[in-house]
Amino acid sequence: MKIPRQMRYIEASEPGGPGVLSLATGTVPVPKPTEVLIRVFAAGVNRPDIIQRKGTYPPPPDASPILGLEVAGEVIALGAGVSGFAPGDRVCALANGGGYAEYCVAPATQCLRWPQGYEATRAAALPETYFTVWVNIFQMGRLSEGESLLVHGGTSGIGLTAIQLAREFGSTVFATAGSREKCAAAIKYGAQAAINYREEDFAERIHDLTLSQGVDVILDIVGAPYFVRNLHCLRKDGRLIEVATMHGSKVADFDISELMRRRATITGSMMRPRTAQEKAAVALALVQRVWPVLDAGRCAPVIDRVFPLAQAADAHRYMEAGAHIGKIVLTVVA
Repeated sequence: MKIPRQMRYIEASEPGGPGVLSLATGTVPVPKPTEVLIRVFAAGVNRPDIIQRKGTYPPPPDASPILGLEVAGEVIALGAGVSGFAPGDRVCALANGGGYAEYCVAPATQCLRWPQGYEATRAAALPETYFTVWVNIFQMGRLSEGESLLVHGGTSGIGLTAIQLAREFGSTVFATAGSREKCAAAIKYGAQAAINYREEDFAERIHDLTLSQGVDVILDIVGAPYFVRNLHCLRKDGRLIEVATMHGSKVADFDISELMRRRATITGSMMRPRTAQEKAAVALALVQRVWPVLDAGRCAPVIDRVFPLAQAADAHRYMEAGAHIGKIVLTVVA
């Protein structure tokens, strides 16, 4: 396939609301020696895209300024040092930016083949979410078979992935969500119980559900308002994992003795600042542990809604409204 010089992409004209996003034309990127060039069929929409659009999550200096951290498509060119892929291969990739475009470069070590039976929309919903869940819950959080997990934001893309994978690998899962419909969805995809945080205190409910024992691991996206209650939900040697601070990051009047009594571990991470070597190691773990599960038809991403690339602003508005259950995806090539 002949590679064009120009492509369509979504430009953020300045930091701001969804209205700053518009369709633009620019130069097709050239892959570096460790990268592949992907003709993008679909791109996932994620919370970091929203934060970057607002101007509070700038891309690293060597990354594309274009939004978009995960894509699915066809490899059309290889960097000089790349092996293991060939033009025509269908891959999904954890990109370092540039996903909201017709063409995107990504490190070859962050590319994975489409699972069996997948099409572009579903494959595009995998990388950012599954990389994040695997690192935080299974590597940093050390969730093991027979342990229990509490997932806040249980019907987000990350939440539903966490629920499905934790149950697949033998854990009991609880979730919080903001409506009865969302709680029903969390249970549908594997949560033993789901707590509507608008109607119940999740800490009291977890206390009842676990017979006062608490849970082993908590995955939190809320931040400061949940911090103390999260600690009260942990059993001895429990792990609290922070992956977002949607409602604030500063905790006042924190009693360290609570942490000591529970022998608790508090950890957290961001995916984007990780090195290429670290991301490559995560990709390898996913290929070994998770891709066989996806190939077998289990733990697939849940797609809520699909928008064409030109309607990226509408996709952002939809995500910020908070009504979605699962992933939002942009289609680039029909």
